Amino acid sequence: MSETPVLVIEHDAEIARHLIEVLAYLDLAGEHLPGNGNWSSFTDPAKAPYVALIGNIPAEGQKLVVRQLRALEGATPVVLVDQTDFDLALLAEIDELVVGRIRLPLRHMHFDKILQKIESYREARTPGGLPRNPELFRNLVGGSKGIQRVRNMIEMVAKSDANVLVTGESGTGKEVIARHIHHHSVRRTKPFVPLNCGAIPPDLLESELFGHEKGAFTGAITSRQGRFEMADGGTLFLDEIGDMSLPMQVKLLRVLQERSFERVGSNKSISVNVRIIAATHVNLEQAIEDGRFREDLYYRLNVFPIETPPLRDRSEDLPLLVTDLVERLGHEGRGNIRLTPTAVQCLSAYGWPGNVRELANLVERLAILYPEGTVDVHDLPEKYRREGYVMPSAPVNPETASPSAVPSETVVAAMPGARLPQSGIDLKEHLTQIESSLIIQALEAESWVVAHAAKRLQMGRTTLVEKMRKLGLGRQDEVTET
Repeated sequence: MSETPVLVIEHDAEIARHLIEVLAYLDLAGEHLPGNGNWSSFTDPAKAPYVALIGNIPAEGQKLVVRQLRALEGATPVVLVDQTDFDLALLAEIDELVVGRIRLPLRHMHFDKILQKIESYREARTPGGLPRNPELFRNLVGGSKGIQRVRNMIEMVAKSDANVLVTGESGTGKEVIARHIHHHSVRRTKPFVPLNCGAIPPDLLESELFGHEKGAFTGAITSRQGRFEMADGGTLFLDEIGDMSLPMQVKLLRVLQERSFERVGSNKSISVNVRIIAATHVNLEQAIEDGRFREDLYYRLNVFPIETPPLRDRSEDLPLLVTDLVERLGHEGRGNIRLTPTAVQCLSAYGWPGNVRELANLVERLAILYPEGTVDVHDLPEKYRREGYVMPSAPVNPETASPSAVPSETVVAAMPGARLPQSGIDLKEHLTQIESSLIIQALEAESWVVAHAAKRLQMGRTTLVEKMRKLGLGRQDEVTET
């Protein structure tokens, strides 16, 4: 990922060796340095490490570590190893450099999320580059096959100058991919200029792309650069290219072929060196058949296609995405919330037609509704609960049930006198399911009147209400307090 080394600052040589082995698996070059080692090779900004991993180091080396880290290039982030015993006062001096902690033994899957944070940190602080929003790098978090394939394709195409066409549903992070490609390319120190073709009226899109001269049309009171000129030497991201009108497609094709254009109202040709990354949620091949998109332009843009997977196809990434979004809101001072594992499991079963954008909106809404609180299943909006949550079923009495209804060995294992199955059980989870099932039966028997159900269960009403809240069993349309 980086030609610069990962600096492993660790007094224990065995731990350092383990960290370097895992880094090598990730194609990262690790370089071990004891806490009182020679730092002279890292004082040159051109040789600044990609990231510094700090483990346990002697007390006498801690001040040296802090002093040298402060002197390094400002884009060098710091990751602490979990058991790091660091002087708090010294640690406070490098607090703004710390992007996270890792646990030992280190696994490459656990390091994946940290890598995303490192990229965001370095992207936001790279000298000579334009300020960038770290949020835009969060959608590529995850270990699913789909997102791994996208990251591999980004790494391959970033080294070239080929045009890229990013396709996929709305909200899947097409601009995120475009920014990643630009960030990992030789153009990273030049501008990244985005333009949503679908948001600009057709009669203004030409001026927006190519600029105009003073007096070229009504309202053109000054000359103005277009997006192509702004992106010279860098990357021009054309979002929703499928919404571009046919006349504008012809003009864009000419620029891609000749690498030059004229401002509106001018006959002076301007040459530019721009890489094009286009994106669309439209099926362009179908649009070509329907006569809405030019085939020659399609092949100019589709040199290297990348398809973004929808969130429903990478539901295993949802817990990581939720964690990232929650952490982002917390860092922005917009509320520290926590989603229970049951709530996250419920969200994982939802279809997510709005993809990651919809998930981000939901997390932000929950942070507003439950600031500093814990969000359980019953706190989620109805549509997320309706599709994602299945009430636990009631336990079956093997003495009265039909043979087909006899419970599994896991259920039997929790009954008095039963034997523990060979495979074992999750006792806490199983008891929670039984408790949920019995509460539901009591509520249904008493038409969801909480007070009556509490008597049936021989417990206080407030105790039952609290248990229902924790178990996510509330049904606001039916629950009655009296």
